[in-house]
Amino acid sequence: MVKGIKNIIFDLGGVLININYKLTEQAFVQAGIANFGQIYSQLKQTTLFDDFEKGTIEPTHFINALQAQSAAPISDAQIINAWNAMLLDFPLRRLQILQQLRLHYNLFLLSNTNSIHEEAFNKILMQDHGIPSLGVFFDRVYLSHRLGLRKPMPQIFTKVLTDNGLQAHETLFIDDSIQHIQGANTVGIQTIHVAPGMSIEQDIFKPLR
Repeated sequence: MVKGIKNIIFDLGGVLININYKLTEQAFVQAGIANFGQIYSQLKQTTLFDDFEKGTIEPTHFINALQAQSAAPISDAQIINAWNAMLLDFPLRRLQILQQLRLHYNLFLLSNTNSIHEEAFNKILMQDHGIPSLGVFFDRVYLSHRLGLRKPMPQIFTKVLTDNGLQAHETLFIDDSIQHIQGANTVGIQTIHVAPGMSIEQDIFKPLR
């Protein structure tokens, strides 16, 4: 752990909930969007996905735009199921870590997400752990589609700091996307990159032996 930290900002996908982008790509390819991997991935995406994550377009617009790119008829339900295919599970140990950390730190969630995924990950959390919302683990939750901002924009990190009266050098940001880590660094926030193969329970908040 980085020393001198009073506040921790967590990313969601790939840090708290397990994610597999390939499952969504495969589902869309099977549904008729052969080039889906070229328009959306962890590292880059087209403006359609940016706009959906910033909440500037409605789910119906997002769904219709993807249907228009499909070589075959594809239903609303198929789009939603394919889009949610990447969302896997919340390992219990990660939720326990959040409970333990909250005794000693101010905790915040900062996620690039969208209304379809928000409904889906809350459903997973409820089904698997009986918890209705991630809000129980955090002082405040910041979701891009509710803010009109998304990572790695420096403004979204500044907003979290300003809203809560936080000092950047006392704040740690944990994310699995290197471009988001770089965005946090630009405003002076301390960072830990959860690289492929790493997890917070095995590599960052390891149990004391």
